[in-house]
Amino acid sequence: MASCVRRALMPIGVNILRQHGIISCLRPRTLPMMCRFASHDAVQTTILKRDDARKEELLQFGNYVAENLPKFVQKVQITDGGELEVLIHPEGVVVTMAFLKDHTNAQFTNISDLCAVDVPSRQYRFEIVYNLLSLRFNTRIRVKTYTDEITPMESICPVFRGADWYEREIWDMFGVFFANHPDLRRILTDYGFEGHPFRKDFPLSGFLELRYDDEEKRILSEPVELAQEFRKFDLRSPWEQFPAFRQEAVEEGEGVEKLESGEEKK
Repeated sequence: MASCVRRALMPIGVNILRQHGIISCLRPRTLPMMCRFASHDAVQTTILKRDDARKEELLQFGNYVAENLPKFVQKVQITDGGELEVLIHPEGVVVTMAFLKDHTNAQFTNISDLCAVDVPSRQYRFEIVYNLLSLRFNTRIRVKTYTDEITPMESICPVFRGADWYEREIWDMFGVFFANHPDLRRILTDYGFEGHPFRKDFPLSGFLELRYDDEEKRILSEPVELAQEFRKFDLRSPWEQFPAFRQEAVEEGEGVEKLESGEEKK
């Protein structure tokens, strides 16, 4: 019965679709005609517009934070991209985070990211960067502080619970210890891993290598063995890379006797 009804209604449905031009649009032969209406204008890149008023507002807010926390805020700056950065003393991390989260004029209730930067040439080689977001004011702020290999940082987990795994990652990759962390364990590397891979002094090959031993039917952890000694492959000629020196070389060799082809040096 259903098949009979379907066969009876099929021509009616096809006629309705043909009247509205739906079937013709779905045919492949109509695709070139549809492409005629496509835009051929050049696509321009998206460029961040300069907003001096916005930068001034962010700078005023940064100065407001510095006035309320004069003991910890060391510098307030605006980046070239128009982002607010507040540089603080390491001892004021928890106080600053609590102020930015709970203050009525801030309300940075979301921690977007927490990362570290290793600069071995500095006295305090590690730079800890906190990125916060205020949904209330649609604004972001970046808080930076510093530490070294032996000085622990205070954990901000009591303020931002979402910083738990971020701090574990920094501990695992950089070796920055966070005091009063609820569960400070490695999060990316394996159990018993030696060193911290994101440090600039960590060797590229690492200290251990893992391989599967077919005889013992298990994975073995062994010290890294380089089967090939270090070799220098810099075979480039300076005369090809620095054309300015070619003329000098010719001038220096003007007095050198040249041998014609076929002559023997006496």
